[in-house]
Amino acid sequence: MSKAEAGNAREAKTSTIDMKFEAAILPVADIDRAKAFYDRLGWRLDADFARADGSRAVQLTPPGSPASIQLGAGLLLYLVVSDIEGARAELINRGVSVSDIFHLGPQGRVAGPDPERRSYSSFATFGDPDGNIWLLQEITQRLPGRTETKATFSSASELAAALRRAETAHGAHERRTGQADANWPQWYADYIIREQTGQELPS
Repeated sequence: MSKAEAGNAREAKTSTIDMKFEAAILPVADIDRAKAFYDRLGWRLDADFARADGSRAVQLTPPGSPASIQLGAGLLLYLVVSDIEGARAELINRGVSVSDIFHLGPQGRVAGPDPERRSYSSFATFGDPDGNIWLLQEITQRLPGRTETKATFSSASELAAALRRAETAHGAHERRTGQADANWPQWYADYIIREQTGQELPS
């Protein structure tokens, strides 16, 4: 294989969509008992609420860890993406069988992304040859307490996606005010920082 061919092969294997290992569902017999145990370890409680389908979501994060655990009945691995359609298409292009995109309703799965395209609400799944199940979850805005206070981006594509979301929001802002915003760079920066750190977004 020539150097050019080797370079093309490496480029073909490089993902263009960031997929971040976010969490793993840890099978437990008693959620409250497990929650109390990890609380004693000093792990941060990120969430404890009822989902739309009635199941309980409990998430904890070890100190300083970028990934979390969720307490549940079976093993499931989470990959967070900012563009679920793009991530699904890329996996399919790589020969992976991926479910249709879905969101959760009172009766369980509903076909298609979340109608309001809310963060944390659109999903797709795929499996590996050993039967391990991965869940793609689209997150564009972090909820308070789910991230550190600094905004960071692991790739140019992730930053570009954040800029596109800021551009869309800024367009809506200018339509509401009825005037062009000459200080749009500051508005973009403020929007992106707030989005990444789980703060209220500017309007």
